[in-house]
Amino acid sequence: MNYNDEKAALVLELLHQDCRKSLEQIATMLNLSVNEVAEMIDDMEKRNVILGYGARINWDEANGADAVTAYIELRVTPQRDLGYDRIAERIYQYPEVKAISLMSGSYDFGITVEGKNIREVSQFVSEHLATMESVIGTATHFVLKRYKYDGVICASPSKDEREVISL
Repeated sequence: MNYNDEKAALVLELLHQDCRKSLEQIATMLNLSVNEVAEMIDDMEKRNVILGYGARINWDEANGADAVTAYIELRVTPQRDLGYDRIAERIYQYPEVKAISLMSGSYDFGITVEGKNIREVSQFVSEHLATMESVIGTATHFVLKRYKYDGVICASPSKDEREVISL
């Protein structure tokens, strides 16, 4: 591809902000031709730079807070000759797993899991993650409320309704 990396980065940022923008809108905003933008996007899709398109949804509002999200820290013993990759591959196959990242620090993996309720997530951790032979420790943190997600503010903090007391 014969385009500038800076322009490609701008295309990515515009799509990330709002993937409903048309090729014409993006081209106009970046002073490019529609064909240039289309070629950039096509190339980035083929190279797995662009993995997909979707809306950012406030699931607490959409589901009436019926779903549960948990962040799970996982400490593992890497497998000989395969390191962490084989363990990650095994974990990301589960549909409950929405994201998994290799991390620095006390834990090796950070995993985002979603379920219908706390019991379902707890059961997933105890039956699938904690029982893996490479796993030596877990820590589960349940999301109680989202204020900002993927750069978008989802909920404003509620007004402080404490009574002011003066002496």
